[in-house]
Amino acid sequence: MDDDDIAAVVAVLKGDWLTTGPHVAEFEETLAAKVDARHAVAFSSGTAALHGAAAAAELGAGDVVVTSPLSFAASATCARYVGATPTFVDIDPATLNMDLTQVPAEAGAVVAVHFAGLPVDLSTLPSRPPVVIEDAAHALGALTPDGPVGNCAHSDMAVFSFHPVKAVTTGEGGAVTTNSPDLADRLRRFRNHGIVPKSEKGGWYYEIEDVGFNYRLTDVQCALGTSQLAKLDRFVERRNALATRYRDLLADLNVDLPPAAPDGWRHGYHLFPIRVYNRRAVYGGLRKAGIGVQVHYVPIYRHPLYARLGFDPTSFPATEATYARLLSLPMYPDLTDDDQDVVVSALRTVLAETA
Repeated sequence: MDDDDIAAVVAVLKGDWLTTGPHVAEFEETLAAKVDARHAVAFSSGTAALHGAAAAAELGAGDVVVTSPLSFAASATCARYVGATPTFVDIDPATLNMDLTQVPAEAGAVVAVHFAGLPVDLSTLPSRPPVVIEDAAHALGALTPDGPVGNCAHSDMAVFSFHPVKAVTTGEGGAVTTNSPDLADRLRRFRNHGIVPKSEKGGWYYEIEDVGFNYRLTDVQCALGTSQLAKLDRFVERRNALATRYRDLLADLNVDLPPAAPDGWRHGYHLFPIRVYNRRAVYGGLRKAGIGVQVHYVPIYRHPLYARLGFDPTSFPATEATYARLLSLPMYPDLTDDDQDVVVSALRTVLAETA
């Protein structure tokens, strides 16, 4: 957080609107322009935004929604929120993203997760399902040959998260970008109780046409988000510089590095997930040394909520092999070179001790 972020929030606190005011619209317009989309609709969280996207797409009973098992549970649970059936395809070991060649032709929708910030190449979908939603929570600021992630070049909607660990933050928050005015209207109604103003019946009058939720993002949060978006390119450039430096520093260690972006693409580097042997011991050793490593993620099908649906881990060999070794190293724009040297030195020591 810089002083200008704090000043932006203070200005709202001294103003007339705390929520549902002009700063929400400003944030949405700024985000849409940043990712080259026609519309952006802010939500109270990335999970709420995924729920909104599934609802706006009118997914429901009888629809099969395919997503990656290597993600946070919300990527699949958004289908269950609307009564649809989530399922998974295994990941591609070369990208750690879902293997699009395995998406069944009868799928009603795909929720394509850009794992760690590396965009999924949606242009390679063998058959486009009726609904394509990008879970771009990791990938704000990432680029493909078709432009910024979020421009929906090969999707109906793209979903972002603004949790504090993401590329930019609103504290908590999310958004959906789309090029469809109809989807944008549905998303706005959904986040605000399904309310439709009917001013012709009186300035006070409104009607609730559909089931909706209170998923609004406040002006306080949106002011912070607009301030942060002005620094997005700098943040993502620093993440990429840190990733390049990690690759150089780790080149001689017995670890597998994360997939890099192809030529002409830009990685978002929300995460820097290496793969190690004896992961439990390495994780424990680094945590003991004060290094904030984490595992991203426990595959969704392993959680009891999904295991009860009959998913078998042996059906996803690439995901299982990857999960067994995954370990995310610290990655954030304020990480200094000296901090990074400390991380790598600790990893070098722990790897030697656990070999």
